[in-house]
Formats: sequence, C-alpha cells, structure tokens
Amino acid sequence: MVGSSWARAAVRFANWYDTAVESDLWFPPRLRSREWMFQKWGNAPYDRHRGFNTPAQVIDHIRKIGPHSCFYSTAYYEEPWQRKMVEKGWRGADLVFDLDGDHLDHVDPFNFPEMIEIIQDQAWLLWSEFLNPEFGFKEEGLHVTFSGHRGFHLHYRSPDVLGLDSSSRRELVNYIRGEGIDVGALKGNSGGGWRTRIDEGVEIILNKLDTANQDDTEGNAMTRELIAIIKERGKSPDAKVKTCGRDRMKKLSEKVQHQERRRRILGGNLKGLKQHEHLFLELVKGDRSLVIGRAGETDESVTIDVKRQIRWPGSLHGKCGLQVTDIPLERLDP
Repeated sequence: MVGSSWARAAVRFANWYDTAVESDLWFPPRLRSREWMFQKWGNAPYDRHRGFNTPAQVIDHIRKIGPHSCFYSTAYYEEPWQRKMVEKGWRGADLVFDLDGDHLDHVDPFNFPEMIEIIQDQAWLLWSEFLNPEFGFKEEGLHVTFSGHRGFHLHYRSPDVLGLDSSSRRELVNYIRGEGIDVGALKGNSGGGWRTRIDEGVEIILNKLDTANQDDTEGNAMTRELIAIIKERGKSPDAKVKTCGRDRMKKLSEKVQHQERRRRILGGNLKGLKQHEHLFLELVKGDRSLVIGRAGETDESVTIDVKRQIRWPGSLHGKCGLQVTDIPLERLDP
C-alpha cells in the first residue's frame, strides 16, 4: 500500500486493536520468555526486542502503536528484551512448520479457495503421514494456526524438541523432503514411510508420463511440468539428473507405454529404462505430488531457525487484514 491507501488501513487496524480484550486473544505459553516484534506502517523501522510479563502489557502496547503486523519469537530467552541476540540467553525454541500457498508451482495465486484447499491438504498430510506416525509427535503438543493470508503454521511445543539445534531441525526437514532417500533401494520393499510413498509415487509418475505422451495441449503442459520437476530437483546435491529437455522427456514417456516394461517398473525393476532410469527415479523423488503432496512444502528456514519470529495468532495480517487464527487439528483433515 502507498500514500493514503495504507493510512486508511492503519486507522482501521488501530480501531480494531483498540477494541481488543485479553479474553478474545491467544497468548503463547511462557510469555515472559518471548521476544516480540511489531511491524509499523509505511517505512518506519520494526519495533522489536520487546518483552512483556503479562497479556495486559501486550494489549496496552498494541493499542499505543496500532501495528501493521505482530510477531512473537518461537524461541525462549532469559532476557528477551536485550538488543543483542547473544545477550538474550537462548533457552530453547518451538518447532514450527510454515506451509504457504505461494510456494506452490502450478497453483494460481489469485484463486484463493483452491490455493487454501491444496495447502490445507498438505498441512494435514504433513501431520498425519510424518509428524505423528513417524516422529511420534502428540496432538496435545500441537498448535495449528491459519496464517491470515496463504497458508498454515504448525507449532509443536514439547520438551523433546525445544532443545534441538538448527542442524537437528535441518535433518528432520531433509527427511520430510526426501533428501538422501535412495529411491531405487526402497522401491518394491515392504514397510511404511518413504517405501510406501515411493510405491505410490511410481504410479503417479507413470500416469503423468501417460499424459505427457499425448500430442495435444494437455500433453505439452504435462511435459513442461515434468521438466520443471527435474529442474527443481536438480538443485539438490544428491540429484543424479540436473536438467532435462523436451525430447528426452518425450522419449521416456514413450518407453513407459510398453506394457511388459511398465509391469516390471511397478514391480521395482527399472533396468528396462536403461539410460532413462535415473531420470525416472528423480521424477519419482522430486514430483510435487509426492514431495509436496506427501511431505508438505514448508518454508524450511522457519523450521530450522531457532530464533525465528512468527505471526501472533489473534492479530491481523497486514497484507490483507484477515485475522491470524488458531484452529483445531481436525479442521485440517479434508
């Protein structure tokens, strides 16, 4: 917003915060240990390194400044008001997953209902296929919020995770993303986790290659999507195929039409693809319907950062005016 546009919005936000009462707002546990940050209107610098002892103090402050956006730290500090991070005295941090719709390829960012539906489905799968069954996270430690704009935040608060450093959190994210997973070794083996996801992913890729094999608009669009998957997957250090052109992708789509070869692929034998074997495996591993749909596209910097600021549930999102809202876990389940 520029000029008088943001000035009008600022007045409306200030009026809304003037009516805020403690019973209508959510406050994070261990409030005294949190650092708070507020974005002001226009080009004013952020108001940060704030510490409060009570909810009433928070409300009093937001009534005074009428902020654009409000944030609190995922970390716990001994002295959160200190200006230098090294002086705050880090004591641990919540584990937070930020799933945002504008991170998704092939999704119209202006089709808000569709985007939210997709990201809601992914947030549920992140919980139901990874965090709960594989990592043993309990529902009582989970706090789910609608970000107020394009996605959801999954906050997990448990003594088991508070002390994890950035490298440990990165390992968790890498596993969720499938980094370092040997698709060929797992294909066709028994068991859950990534073995099951890879089996499902092989079928998904075969179906997409069927579409790509069509000589029409839909086929050309799918070919571009598959090439984009390889391009994105190629950024990973363990990718065996970094790029792929249209002709090579079309050739692969032709090869999987052979029924006997297709049967062997579904059985875990990819040798019949010859020089295209690695390309197929990278598609399985990097396919958005597998790695996003089955793993959750997260803003990994939020999860890894042990000193992160996150939007305060109950506050207004400055970009659109919607309220950041905490929701029960079952609301995520499609």
